[in-house]
Amino acid sequence: MSGSTAAPEKPAQLDERLVHTSPLRKLLGRPELGSVVGAVAVFLFFAIVADSFLQASSFGTVLYAASVLGIMAAPVALLMIGGEFDLSAGVLVTSSALISSMFSYQMTANVWVGVLVSLLVTLAIGAFNGFMLTRTKLPSFIITLGTFLMLTGLNLGFTKLISGTVSTKAIGDMEGFDSAHALFASTLTVGSVEFKVTILWWIALVAVATWILLRTRFGNWIFAVGGQADAARAVGVPVVRTKIGLYLGVAFAAWISGQHLLFSYDVVQSGEGVGNELTYIIAAVIGGCLITGGYGSAIGSAVGAFIFGMTSKGIVYAEWNPDWFKFFLGAMLLLATLLNAWVRKRAEATT
Repeated sequence: MSGSTAAPEKPAQLDERLVHTSPLRKLLGRPELGSVVGAVAVFLFFAIVADSFLQASSFGTVLYAASVLGIMAAPVALLMIGGEFDLSAGVLVTSSALISSMFSYQMTANVWVGVLVSLLVTLAIGAFNGFMLTRTKLPSFIITLGTFLMLTGLNLGFTKLISGTVSTKAIGDMEGFDSAHALFASTLTVGSVEFKVTILWWIALVAVATWILLRTRFGNWIFAVGGQADAARAVGVPVVRTKIGLYLGVAFAAWISGQHLLFSYDVVQSGEGVGNELTYIIAAVIGGCLITGGYGSAIGSAVGAFIFGMTSKGIVYAEWNPDWFKFFLGAMLLLATLLNAWVRKRAEATT
């Protein structure tokens, strides 16, 4: 018999990149989903227990508290997505302010000279962290802990050596102070509500960080080195350049925060900033960043910072003992981490 029955052809498999993804699946896959749910819960809670929480003036105060943290939380989140930590970030803010203040005062120069010198030195410290990390292969915890201790000692030692006290001299009457104050520490009035300029800095940094993560090659590199650095290096990702760049981002944000600290109060206490680095990490983790790297978002860090702002000020508006703040912060960290883990499992179960 000449005729034969042809075997049925197997249906071609559809490229997974072309598979339609439902809006619900996309939503469940967002790192910041858990933190958004938490932010809504915190907002409703303090709206009920604190009468003044919903006042317009209170909103400006909450945003200011969130922005001071959020400016640093955004680059710290990118660094964590890249699989690293920076335990020196808190004291680096103080170092930046001290350099600006003491250089301007001692050189009797325009304060903008001190500001620019501070930028260069702060970026150099960030580059040092990244260089030491990539050259020594030591954990970032050890590298930046060493930097933290060195900066803590330098901040106190140099301030007492130059000023004779633990705080800097006032520079409010120096040339350029008013313009620097306008850029880093001014207050904007919208209607009857006052907003600090740090809120604009915060929004700008989160927007840039989000654009970098989602729209640039460097953003792909960040996720790659955070997920598996050796595999990323094998496919041509410049791991060293990426990690140094992330530390430079943290240093730049520390410079902005340091200038805000200086030009808000005119003087700087050399012991400030210790412990703040943990708060930056907490905001990033609450916002959905994984401790292990490779997952997270800058928007999530902003939500985490907003939760921090609502909690810190909501306790005051509720007229509770502020000593309870750290308890609430720790509870939020645990709850947000558990919620983020649950959301991730739900997202993976739907794929």
